[in-house]
Amino acid sequence: MMQQIKSVVRNSGDTLVQDALGGVVLVVLMVLALHVPGYI
Repeated sequence: MMQQIKSVVRNSGDTLVQDALGGVVLVVLMVLALHVPGYI
C-alpha cells in the first residue's frame, strides 16, 4: 500500500501539487460563497 502511494506521488510530480492547490481553492470558494448571503 505504501509503495503504491509512493509510486503515485513520484510519478505524478507537479500535477499532484496543482490538484491539491485546486482542491484548496475550491474549498475556499465554497466557504466564501456560503458566507456571502449573510452579508447582504
